[in-house]
Amino acid sequence: MRVLKWVSIGMFCGCIFAVTLYVFTNPKTTGYMKSEEKRLGEIKYNWIDIVDMRPVFLRSVVAAEDANFCLHWGLDLEAIRQAIESGADRGASTITQQVVKNIYLWPERSWIRKALEAAISPFVELLWSKGRIIEVYLNIAEFDEGVFGIKAAAKHYFGVLPAQLSTVQSASLAAVLPNPKERSAIHPSKNLIKRAASIQDGAETIRLDGRDDCFE
Repeated sequence: MRVLKWVSIGMFCGCIFAVTLYVFTNPKTTGYMKSEEKRLGEIKYNWIDIVDMRPVFLRSVVAAEDANFCLHWGLDLEAIRQAIESGADRGASTITQQVVKNIYLWPERSWIRKALEAAISPFVELLWSKGRIIEVYLNIAEFDEGVFGIKAAAKHYFGVLPAQLSTVQSASLAAVLPNPKERSAIHPSKNLIKRAASIQDGAETIRLDGRDDCFE
């Protein structure tokens, strides 16, 4: 029991240190990015600060991935409940959980990984601002094969900077998440076009009802 106690204390302190580290520094890469770079030979990745991202794009991603981003503390309990009732885990992960997965854990799905996501996410919410969470997420998310982060994605798809993305382009980029290898922002399927249109409506709703206050 004494050994277990000290191991638990060590893990807790390690978790706090790891989470605190990225309050002040930007992650240069992730485990998944490294594996893709090894597989492909190279990847596209350039960091950009949140102030250089267009607000409509931020709202589009929140509408697509985590509409209650400003309202929860890392876990969307209602989404989790619905996922359990439907027998699937798709759609239950918040943006915070995806950041935790990409930065600290591994991409393969398992109940162990989901449990660790749930355990670490509240610490991220406690120590990071909401703006920092979405800033990190949008710099490490994959938007096409080997294309990571919104700066590389905006140039890759549309030849523009993130601050220059139109409303339609913003929704199209948000629509490829979380399956960028199966979706394309410039060659969208009919379902993806419908999803992008829904995201545009959702982004506007988020603006009108103030659910963007925490990150803009």
